[in-house]
Amino acid sequence: MGFFLRWSINLLALMIATRLVDGIRVESIGMGILAAGILGVVNAVIRPVALLLTLPINLVTLGLFTLVINAMMLELVAYLVPGFVIETFRAAFWGALIISIVSWLLNIFVSGDGRMVYIKTSRKGGDGQ
Repeated sequence: MGFFLRWSINLLALMIATRLVDGIRVESIGMGILAAGILGVVNAVIRPVALLLTLPINLVTLGLFTLVINAMMLELVAYLVPGFVIETFRAAFWGALIISIVSWLLNIFVSGDGRMVYIKTSRKGGDGQ
């Protein structure tokens, strides 16, 4: 369940990026599903190695170089998936930034084991009830 929930989050983030960034397009929903899955694998396998290899420049830029790494991972997915097209590196950069933000916001509501987290708020004191 957790795997499919995270895959769905990746897919939604990817689709939002295609809507907001000129130069990124997905030719079909099937290609979007495939691209989201491959993006998840690339982020789990290749991205940590890339971050480790670029650690010195990442430290100098206070972590901002991570955005470049994310854009490169998105470009790699576009290379691997024929129906997923990124026209420029600028589009990849902004797309990766949007995907990161959307994924981060949605993952706030998902626990470590992939279950939805419900946030219950309660009203406290002051009104006599």
